[in-house]
Amino acid sequence: MSAETILWRIPFSAIVGQEDMKLALKLAYVQPGLSGVLLTGHRGTAKSTLVRAFAMAVYGQLPVTLPINATEDRVVGGWKIDELAEHQQWKEQVGLLEKANGEMLYIDEVNLLEDHIVDIILDVAASGVIEVQHEGQDKRRDARFTLVGTMNPEEGHLRPQLLDRFDLYVDVKTETEQRSEILRRMLELDAAFQAIDRGESTPQTIKDFESKDEELKKQLDEARIQHPKIDDTILDLCVKLAEGLNVTGHRGERVLALAAQGLAAIDGKGEVKKEHLRRVARMALRHRYDSDKGQGDWGGTQDKLVEEVLG
Repeated sequence: MSAETILWRIPFSAIVGQEDMKLALKLAYVQPGLSGVLLTGHRGTAKSTLVRAFAMAVYGQLPVTLPINATEDRVVGGWKIDELAEHQQWKEQVGLLEKANGEMLYIDEVNLLEDHIVDIILDVAASGVIEVQHEGQDKRRDARFTLVGTMNPEEGHLRPQLLDRFDLYVDVKTETEQRSEILRRMLELDAAFQAIDRGESTPQTIKDFESKDEELKKQLDEARIQHPKIDDTILDLCVKLAEGLNVTGHRGERVLALAAQGLAAIDGKGEVKKEHLRRVARMALRHRYDSDKGQGDWGGTQDKLVEEVLG
C-alpha cells in the first residue's frame, strides 16, 4: 500500500496535534471572506496530510491540486486543440482554477511556482473570474476558491504579492510533546488500513474517527451561517493590534476581525470577545507586520504586544 493511498484515507479527526493548522483551515472554510491559508514548515510535519484530510471531511473529496509544473492551459483551461484539429469542433478543457470553484485549491511547494502562473492565480483570486481568449473564442467562468498553500521555508520565500493573498499564516512545528502519541496513532492507522486491504471489516477506531469528521462538518456548516456580533470595542482593538505591529495597509485588521468572528461562530458564541482576537492574532498578522528578520517572524516581543493591547 503506497503512502499516497494511505494519505487520503486518514480521517481529519485522527490527526494528533497541529491545532493552529487545523484552526486556520476551519476558519477559512467558515469565513468565505478569508482568501487563503499558508502553512510553512519542514517536511514530515503533516501539512499535506492534514490539508487533504480536511478537504475530504468538509468537501467529501480531495482538494483540486495545482502542481508546481502546471502549464497555463492546465491552470486556466481553454479549448482542446486535438478535438479542433481532428473533428473541427470547439471542445472546452476545464482548468484547475475553475474546477476549484466553491471549494479549495491546494498548492504544495507553493514557493516554487513559476512567476507567470503566480500572476494568473493572483488575477483570478482578486477578481473571482477566469477569462480565456483563443482564436476568437471567449470563455468567462467564476472561480472563487480558498487558496491553501504549503511550503518548506528552507526552499525559498514567496513573492510578496502572493504572500499577501494568504490571509492566514501558520508556521508548522514538530509536535515534540506529542511525539509518542503521534507515533502510536500512525501505527494504529497503518494496522487499520492493512486490515481493510485484506478484506476485513473497517475497524471501529476508523469508524469512530469518521463519525467525528461528520460531526465536525455539521458544526462548521452551522458556523458558516452564523454572524457573531463585532462591537466597536473589538474593532478598535483590531486596529490597535495592527498599528502596534506596524502593519501596512488595512487588510491586516480586516483579516483579524474576520478570523475572530469565524472563531466565535465555531465556538457557538453570539459575539466576538478579546479571547477570540488573542487566539487568531498570530496567524492573521505574523506575515504582515514590519520585520527585518523575514517572512513570518514572530516571537516574544509580538506576543507581549498582543497581551498589552488586549489586556
